[in-house]
Amino acid sequence: MTDAKTLYDQDFVAWTEQQAEALRSVARGRTNQPLDWENLAEEIESLGKSDRRELHSQIYRIIRHLAKLQFSPAIDPRPGWRESVADGRSQAELVLADSPSLQRELERIVAAQTPKAIKRAIFDLGEFGEIDRATERALRRVRYTEDQILGDWFPPDPPQPAK
Repeated sequence: MTDAKTLYDQDFVAWTEQQAEALRSVARGRTNQPLDWENLAEEIESLGKSDRRELHSQIYRIIRHLAKLQFSPAIDPRPGWRESVADGRSQAELVLADSPSLQRELERIVAAQTPKAIKRAIFDLGEFGEIDRATERALRRVRYTEDQILGDWFPPDPPQPAK
């Protein structure tokens, strides 16, 4: 088992899980310490859960804006969407650097967030009359890879109208 201090520095989520289990283990034994062991364990676990929620949130944001970049014909909002994707990638990278054990959850997180983000992108595009049935069907089928979501990939810009 990894030393707790080392684990804390290397993988915060794994540390919170380990520490919560250690507290529960002590609570199962006999101790005269007047501590609320179960609630302490839950609070420590919740610290790790906040990293997991943050990663879910950033993945959602990235997918939502990648979808709009891919399917919207609009030109003006594109820099903001690209900036949002870049910011989301930076934030996700920070979470994964602090808690690398979340890397093994990426596939599940992407699968969970894709339908929600696509649904929101469809709503967003509908607000500006930028979606028809065919585009909506295409959007519902879109799936981005982890590399597209967290790497440097962006969909190509739509063709510019002739001047």
